[in-house]
Amino acid sequence: MSKILIIEDEAAIRRVLVKILTEESNTYNVSEAEDGLVGIELIRKEDFDLILCDIKMPKMDGVEVLEIVKKIKPETPIIMISGHGDLDTAVNTMRLGAFDYISKPPDLNRLLNTVRNALDRKELVVENTRLKKKVSKNYEMIGESSAILQIKEMIEKVAPTEARVLITGANGTGKELVAHWLHQKSNRSSGPMIEVNCAAIPSELIESELFGHKKGSFTGAINDRAGKFETANNGTIFLDEVGDMSLSAQAKVLRALQENKISRVGSNRDIKVNVRVITATNKDLMKEIDDGKFREDLYHRLAVILINVPSLNDRRSDIPILIEYFSKKIAKEQGTSPKKFSKKAVKLLQEYNWTGNIRELRNVVERLIILSDNEVSENDVKLFASK
Repeated sequence: MSKILIIEDEAAIRRVLVKILTEESNTYNVSEAEDGLVGIELIRKEDFDLILCDIKMPKMDGVEVLEIVKKIKPETPIIMISGHGDLDTAVNTMRLGAFDYISKPPDLNRLLNTVRNALDRKELVVENTRLKKKVSKNYEMIGESSAILQIKEMIEKVAPTEARVLITGANGTGKELVAHWLHQKSNRSSGPMIEVNCAAIPSELIESELFGHKKGSFTGAINDRAGKFETANNGTIFLDEVGDMSLSAQAKVLRALQENKISRVGSNRDIKVNVRVITATNKDLMKEIDDGKFREDLYHRLAVILINVPSLNDRRSDIPILIEYFSKKIAKEQGTSPKKFSKKAVKLLQEYNWTGNIRELRNVVERLIILSDNEVSENDVKLFASK
């Protein structure tokens, strides 16, 4: 059940807001505060999924409430409630971190859509926070080869900056690991990291996925929906396989990078976004540019920093370390003891042509662990690791 706090000094407005929200969903648990001081007291005691806060109130105004909440509960979205004369202030609160604002008297559809979008954003932030401890383990960069050490050094230099990074490399090399480490070591690590696989989304839906849409803007758009750029606000968006993005979506991404604002499909309203963009591709984008499939101006916006992740065949010295790492990880997943690989088995695996890179090696190690006896031998590799 989503817990929502309404901070509003006008009792009539509070009643209207409570009525709208409780009639919309029985999963909304709505609390009330008649001024900012009472509201802050409640926020310190309880965790709310969403706060609706009036701007002009006695004792403590909404801007002060917003500033305090952003310090003590930064993950909690706040929707500001503005009177006609407060519109400029309401817009300014967006720069201070408010999720959005609604005007008095509240429009039913606008209010409900904004509330749903804010709660969706909170869910993503909470999920990212919940997974934060797992990220280091799940996205470890294993290896001591000179190529991997250079990438780690590059990440240390680049991550704290706001520079956009384009990560290149073949499928299975671990481009997403680099992206996660760039985010985790950045000043945005407390914000969300939103991943988008551009190759997995149909071209007719990519714009809606990235920028959101208005209700009725196309068949199936039954509600207003926030896009990935909005949900990544104050964090990082990782556009994987960016070379597969349609030209029309590329144009909108370019605008978002140039102006730090986007507009939803079917809407003329601009939405300010503060997002760091990291991209990855297995394609030769310069060739794609020559073929008219990728915008050169977008490429130069994205490729401020270039990081190339080498193939496994170019870092064979890391294979013994990776085998040991995967063996321990797979054993933990299966609730068994790690299985030892003989020196001859490891040497033979180092000589393979790893066209599928790290992903392929991981699958082969798992197969060998399952099918071999107490120790993975050279003969096991010849029998079970053949392609």
